[in-house]
Amino acid sequence: LVLKPLTALSFLWVLTMTSVLPSLQALAAPKTVLVSGAGGQTGQSLFRKLLALPEEFQPFGLVRSIESKQRLLESGGIDDDTCVLVCDVTDPQSVQAAIDTALTQTGAPTLHAFFIATSAKPSPTEEMDSESGRPIFHFPNGDPELVDWMGQKHQIDAAAAFEGCHVVLCSTMGGTNPNHPLNNLGRTVVNAETGETKGGMIVQWKRKAEMYLMEQEPKILYTIVHPGGLVNEPGGQRTLVVGVDDQMTGTESRTVPREDVAEVMLQAVRYPQHYGGRSFDLRAKALDEDESSSSSCGVDYATLLDSLQGANCDYTLGATM
Repeated sequence: LVLKPLTALSFLWVLTMTSVLPSLQALAAPKTVLVSGAGGQTGQSLFRKLLALPEEFQPFGLVRSIESKQRLLESGGIDDDTCVLVCDVTDPQSVQAAIDTALTQTGAPTLHAFFIATSAKPSPTEEMDSESGRPIFHFPNGDPELVDWMGQKHQIDAAAAFEGCHVVLCSTMGGTNPNHPLNNLGRTVVNAETGETKGGMIVQWKRKAEMYLMEQEPKILYTIVHPGGLVNEPGGQRTLVVGVDDQMTGTESRTVPREDVAEVMLQAVRYPQHYGGRSFDLRAKALDEDESSSSSCGVDYATLLDSLQGANCDYTLGATM
């Protein structure tokens, strides 16, 4: 076998491919992404959707405890237990360790996206409110200030270390109303005479985290989704309605399936040019409200926000912590 010397053109082609191919391979490689709150219902739905797209994403699900990890793995559908990481989002070092582990496993040079689906979870106590007769709630696994503000801030700060990282935050509607009923969960009166209270205020702590996230631009790209009442119904069956500032136009429905919220969060990373720098509300029409409604699987997610005509939620409305 006689090897012929490279012509100038052949040499140039080899040189070009040697330098360009690694870049092309990096673009084609699955994107390393993190999903916090993967042990919860909405976060788990999103995590599973990402796992079903291995050519596009290499996701890591963050859960609060070893017990949460075990429950997630036992629920099935996850072949590799190394993609589920125990992470205390209220500890910035724990968040950083989770990112380091993910990047070490994938060999990726950067974190492409961070989906934040963590939230303080209220639970009823054995006590009853003497005036309303309703159960008194508390947050056994961390108050909203710790989880929804500091915990989300730690995640945002960690993501901001990677220029261009897309942070997709699942929050809630109701932020324009400082007296939203959810704010009363876990809230106790410290001084009856002055009206001083402590705890609770989950919607306002979430809103504070949202505003902090927006302040990190342009270091990172952000998308903030405000779902209405989350329901455990199949996704892709109800017409999605987007809005801003808790306005109830488009439908009287106040709810949206978790599956649909998870899908919109995923699509936000697929279409950063349409979802980057956006903050919006998300609800779904009732099944019997629109007989002509088509399946959500036929939604053009690239144009889902077009009806807003560029509008974003107005953070001068409502109170902040």
